[in-house]
Amino acid sequence: MTQKNNNGLSQQAAESTLNLNPVIGVRGKDLLTSARMVLLQAIRQPFHSAKHATRLGVELKNVLLGTSKLRPGNEDRRFADPAWSNNPLYRRYMQTYLAWRGELQNWMADSDLPAEDISRGQFIISLMTEAMSPTNTLSNPAAVKRFFETGGKSLLDGLTHLAKDLVNNGGMPSQVNMDAFEVGKNLATTEGAVVFRNDVLELIQYKPFTETVHERPLLVVPPQINKFYVFDLSPEKSLARFSLQSGLQTFIISWRNPTKSQREWGLTTYIEALKEAVDVVLEITGSPDLNMLGACSGGITTVTLLGHYAALGENKVHAFTQMVSVLDFELDTQVALFADEKTLEAAKRRSYQAGVLEGKDMAKVFAWMRPNDLIWNYWVNNYLLGNEPPAFDILFWNNDTTRLPAALHGELVEMFKSNPLSRPGALEVSGTPIDLRQVTCDFYCVAGLNDHITPWEACYRSARLLGGKCEFILSNSGHIQSILNPPGNPKARFMTGPEVSADPKTWQENASKHADSWWLHWQAWVTARSGATKEAPTSLGSHTHTAAEASPGTYVHER
Repeated sequence: MTQKNNNGLSQQAAESTLNLNPVIGVRGKDLLTSARMVLLQAIRQPFHSAKHATRLGVELKNVLLGTSKLRPGNEDRRFADPAWSNNPLYRRYMQTYLAWRGELQNWMADSDLPAEDISRGQFIISLMTEAMSPTNTLSNPAAVKRFFETGGKSLLDGLTHLAKDLVNNGGMPSQVNMDAFEVGKNLATTEGAVVFRNDVLELIQYKPFTETVHERPLLVVPPQINKFYVFDLSPEKSLARFSLQSGLQTFIISWRNPTKSQREWGLTTYIEALKEAVDVVLEITGSPDLNMLGACSGGITTVTLLGHYAALGENKVHAFTQMVSVLDFELDTQVALFADEKTLEAAKRRSYQAGVLEGKDMAKVFAWMRPNDLIWNYWVNNYLLGNEPPAFDILFWNNDTTRLPAALHGELVEMFKSNPLSRPGALEVSGTPIDLRQVTCDFYCVAGLNDHITPWEACYRSARLLGGKCEFILSNSGHIQSILNPPGNPKARFMTGPEVSADPKTWQENASKHADSWWLHWQAWVTARSGATKEAPTSLGSHTHTAAEASPGTYVHER
């Protein structure tokens, strides 16, 4: 595989990665139950099964005679090698597989099962059929070519990679070369310092890039299940650098990686720690208020803090940005497929028993939600072709997971079950009821058109829960790529529209399309709400909160 192909593999995975949803898990028991349901369905509807078997037989006859029109979908990049189309044997092999897979899915879709069971059955069938794809075997023409090109070395290299993954990665194909990056060396390199630390977080202030800065600072709140440097990857992808170049006084939270001794940390724990950080930012900058930015679960934390401030009558936040974050938990996606009462309660029990929810365990679960992009691509690249896993900063960050304390995980599960943020006063944090309608400051909401973990329609509904004026932005990317969307990307597109109405599809139909990154649009929006400019400070911190360790700090290195 060429370097260009390897880069394509990395980009494809980054676009498809689900990041981590700390709410939903899939039990092996649930998968087995669904698999048993699929098998029993063949017995329960024999005539239905016979009809589809006959249709499969007719299509296989066409495949054998060379008259079949079956082709992989445009989005299916597994069969890109010309041999699958040009070689008669390979073409028939591929078409046999496509016919079998397609008829199985149609058989399940046409069954008399309830819609939810059909979806679960189709998921099980997808797991099975994608695993048995001819591209995942040594007969893959790319693997055969590679074997002869390298004199058999590719096979030996692949076996070596497999052995390493069995020992070090739980048997899952490695998505990234973890030795290619080091936080603080070639990731998270923007100059700054830790200016405050408590048991829960470190507060990093960054050195200004410009001679003048806006008076009102920006505080960034990352998700608790991932490390903060998603906002400071390579220089060209760093939202921290972009904010500094925009003249914003930029601070970022770095969450501590909890152990089982912090099992009782809940949402109130994080809110109280974040309140301390807000007060420190205001003290250092001398500003009476600030702007905030929250992403994913960090967005839930940010909005909950704003609801708490509203209940107290405090106006410490002037405006905020919400990125790929859902507050309305009525999700209709594949990741919620197995999220019934038993599954959610079992997930809570497991984390309470362990004291924490391991990010690596969640990563494995969600890899199986998109196995072609997050598992089998790497199976082919690492084992069949004998290539090293790609060196890609986004995937390194995505694999550098943290843990969630059991109490916070349990609260997030309860949010998913009861959807309290959609009902005023249904959630209480730090002794105050949360009513999002009382959060009346302006906010900028970013969603991803191809986001599989926080669907854009759910982000849109969530924006309508808040009382402030919303600038809703729909990026053409997935979950992580919607955040990491620097200017200059020729594929970047985004939509802006009128005020959020009841129907997201109506908003989409009336929205305006724009080329390039939404970062430039956000820059204009946030700087307009960041106050007048003043001379940039010559040092970080203040007399009360002096600069300590250089960024990225110490918490980010905790394992």
